[in-house]
Amino acid sequence: MSIETESPESPESTVDELSRELGAAIAEMPEYEAFAEAKAAVEASEEAQEKIQEFEQFREEFMLARQTGEASQEDLRELQSKQESLHDVPVMSEFLQAQNELELRLQEVNEEISDPLSIDFGQKAGGCCED
Repeated sequence: MSIETESPESPESTVDELSRELGAAIAEMPEYEAFAEAKAAVEASEEAQEKIQEFEQFREEFMLARQTGEASQEDLRELQSKQESLHDVPVMSEFLQAQNELELRLQEVNEEISDPLSIDFGQKAGGCCED
């Protein structure tokens, strides 16, 4: 006869569960909801999509020209102008504002998570290396 005992949750499973709950809670934050709505509006906007494509194509050409030393100050000004034109599209402006507000709120969440740790959780979790 074997007696089955419930094993307590491991710290890993607790962290995994809390992570899922945190993700779900973040998805319900007003800042995230506003961001998701603004992102959908940008994706649905023909004008925004055209300007994004135009900007990205010119940016790619500029980066290649810069690598070969062929980029001029005029090219840089044109790139900046195209970016400003993109940001002037109302749905894009709203998206950038919503993105900024979400990033600020997530930084606050990161600080709360990082407070009991000896590392910046968000920075280390991002996978980026710093020297």
